[in-house]
Amino acid sequence: MKLAALLLIPFLSVAQDQPSLPGLPQSVEVALKVQHDGSLSVTEAVSVPRDTSMTRTIPLRANARVLGIRDISIEGAGNAESGNDQVTFYLRGGTSVLRYTVDGAVGTSLGVEHVTWDVAGGWDTRLELIRATFAAPAIPDALSCLAGPPGSATRCGAAQIDHSGLTRVSVPNLQPGSRVQLTAELPGGTVAATERLVPSGPFAATAPVWWAWLAFAVLSIAGAVTVFVRRRRDRQPGRATPVQLLDDGRFSSPDGVLPGHVGLLLTGRVSSVDLAATVLDLCVRNYLWVSEDGEDNWVLVRRNPPDEHLTAFERAVYTAAVPGEAATLAEVREAGVHELTTDAVRRGWLSSKPKRLSKVGPRLCAYGGFLTLLLAFTVGYAQLGLVLLATGIAVTAAARLLPKRTKAGIDLRDRLLGLDAQLRTMDAPDDELLASRALPYAYALGEADAWLVNACSLSAYWYGTSGGAGVPLPRTRGFVAALTVAFEAARHLRPDESKTPAPA
Repeated sequence: MKLAALLLIPFLSVAQDQPSLPGLPQSVEVALKVQHDGSLSVTEAVSVPRDTSMTRTIPLRANARVLGIRDISIEGAGNAESGNDQVTFYLRGGTSVLRYTVDGAVGTSLGVEHVTWDVAGGWDTRLELIRATFAAPAIPDALSCLAGPPGSATRCGAAQIDHSGLTRVSVPNLQPGSRVQLTAELPGGTVAATERLVPSGPFAATAPVWWAWLAFAVLSIAGAVTVFVRRRRDRQPGRATPVQLLDDGRFSSPDGVLPGHVGLLLTGRVSSVDLAATVLDLCVRNYLWVSEDGEDNWVLVRRNPPDEHLTAFERAVYTAAVPGEAATLAEVREAGVHELTTDAVRRGWLSSKPKRLSKVGPRLCAYGGFLTLLLAFTVGYAQLGLVLLATGIAVTAAARLLPKRTKAGIDLRDRLLGLDAQLRTMDAPDDELLASRALPYAYALGEADAWLVNACSLSAYWYGTSGGAGVPLPRTRGFVAALTVAFEAARHLRPDESKTPAPA
C-alpha cells in the first residue's frame, strides 16, 4: 500500500499546483509542495466577498528562524508588498490565486527533516474554512497540525495522510490573527535543508556583537602583552650604574634628582623619610636653619624665602614644615606628596597612564552597564554594552597592574643604586659644603650613619646651638632621626587635627 502511494506522489504533486477553488466566501484552499532543493511552493486560492477586502501578513522572522519569500504572483484583484521583515497581501472582492516560493521552511534535527509552515495565518478577517494539501518527494513519517492563536497547542480537527500519500488538512472558523501551522517530518535526505537560524533577543550574538567581542579580544591580548612586558622590565633586579658626584667641583645628583624623589623611584611610594630628606636638603641649601634648643629639642627657622629654584613639592614641604617664621618639630605637618608625584611624572620618570586609566576604567564600566540596559529595552544588541563593561573592567585591571616607572625612571633607579654604592664605599670629601650636600641623598638611601661617620671632622654650616654655628656634622644625627619621627607622627594625624598646629 505504501509502495503504491509512493508511486502516485509525482502525479499528485503535479495536481497540487492547481488547488480547488474555494466554495465558500471568506475561505481559502492551499496547496503546498516541497521541492528537492528544499524550497516550498505555495498556492493559495482565496475567496473574498464582494465589496470587501482581506489582508494577510506573513512575518519573515519568527524568534531565531528567518524565512524568505520570492517569485510572488497574484491572479485576481490584489497586490503584495514586502518590507520590515514581512510580506503583506492585499486582496479585494472576488477569487484570487496567490503563488509564491518559501525558502527556509525545511529544517533538520537528529537526522530527521521537518517542514513547518503556517498554512493560514496573519489574516485580518475570520475565515469560514481552510483546506490544505501537502505533497513531498516522500510520505511524511509524522504529522503535526496546530490551530488557534500563535503559541497555542490546540490541534487541528482534521489532519491526516490519505491512501494516496497526500496530506490533507481542514480547519473551519479560524479567528482573525489565528494560524494553522503544519509540520511534517520527512525521512533524512529526502530534500535539502534550507532553514536559517539567527540569534534573537536583546542579547543575541549577532554579527556586530561578534565583531565587537573580537575587537575586545584583540585589544585585551595586546594590553595583556604590554602589561606583562612592562611589569617584567620593571621587576628586573636593579643594576648599580656608576655616577659622577662632582661636576666642576660642585655636587651633582643624577639627572637632577632630588632627595625627595629617591624613595618614590626605588619603591614606588612616598614615605616619611623622603619628606624628612627634603627638609634636610632645604636646610643644606640655606632655605631653613636648624637651631638646637636644649637636648632633643630643635627649631626650624626660615632663613631664605622660597624662590624659582624650588619645585612645587619643595615649596609645599617648606610651608608645611615651617608655617611661620619658626617651628618646632612637633609642629611639622605632612605635605607635598601629590606635588612630588606630579613632579616625577613631569620629569618623565613616572607614567601618568595608570592614574588616567584608573579614572577611565570605572567610567567605562558605568557607561557599559547603562548601555546594556538601554539596548536591552530598545533596539537590541545589548551585548555591545557588555563589551564596553568588560573593557572597563580590563582597563581598571590594567591600571592596577601597570608599573608606574617609565624606562627613564628605571634607568634613574639604577643610577640611584650606583649612587648608594658610591656613598657607602667612598670617603667623605674635605669640603663641608660637598659633604652636607650629599647628606640628604645618603639619608634618603639609608646611608646617613655611614656618611656622618666618614665626615666626622667637618662642620654643619646650616646647624647651630646656643653656643653658635658650625657644630660637627655627626652631631646632626639626632636631628635627622627626630625629623623622620616628626613626619611619621604627622602622617598618622587625622585630617581635622592636621589643620591645627600642635602645642610646642
